[in-house]
Amino acid sequence: MTPLTIKNIKKFRKDLKSGKFLIGGWMQLSNSNLAEIMSDSNYNWIALDMEHGSFSIGDLPDLFRAIELKNKLPLARLPNKKTEVCNQILDAGCAGVIIPNVKKISEFISIRNMCYLPPTGSRGVGNSRANLFGKKFLEYKKAKTLPILISMIENIDSVENLEELLSVKGLDAILIGPYDLSASMNITGKFNHPKFKLTINKIKNLSRKHKIPCGIHVIEPKYKILKKFIKQKYQFLPYSADTVLLNSALKKSFKMK
Repeated sequence: MTPLTIKNIKKFRKDLKSGKFLIGGWMQLSNSNLAEIMSDSNYNWIALDMEHGSFSIGDLPDLFRAIELKNKLPLARLPNKKTEVCNQILDAGCAGVIIPNVKKISEFISIRNMCYLPPTGSRGVGNSRANLFGKKFLEYKKAKTLPILISMIENIDSVENLEELLSVKGLDAILIGPYDLSASMNITGKFNHPKFKLTINKIKNLSRKHKIPCGIHVIEPKYKILKKFIKQKYQFLPYSADTVLLNSALKKSFKMK
């Protein structure tokens, strides 16, 4: 993490703790120009979706540079809870990770340990972009800034074990993945189904009880929908995605009215 990223991590945590909502951009396309354009908007943070996107480890430094250039916080969604890539993602300058489909506490702890440097965790120590390839190693080490950790709730099994997860040390926020969650309940995309609404309320109530910020991915690029979720006290809000925004803009560009 660069000094600017470390500063923004502290601000991110302070804002969440004070109850502020933080809106994020979601990227699936690996292009540093696109990252710069998205970062130059009203987003507070930008996440690279390495689970469903087209990213390689070699792409990351330039993408993170483009995000940092606009003073935004770079995050990455891990590809299928792969602990082995945590070190490479964080070494490239990422501020933290979004962990997909966490069903039990042991999965979160395994990722957390791979993201934290010793003695707190087991992440490998070495020269990388995060410490300017050794030039800022001592400053990086002294900062002792822990990476941001966001756990995604995407399965009904996650909800059953949620109280235990919300009690674990190191969790910054949880993020509801509405489509996968509803699919695990055999009501895919039926967000007005009473069973789904009951589950969402349970997640929100438990997050409030444990004072862990809760978020949800707002897919449709409509500000009135985003405002609705802000009013519902969601704090960590990925807002649409680069691919969705591009498709939406193209569709509108061919409308006569």
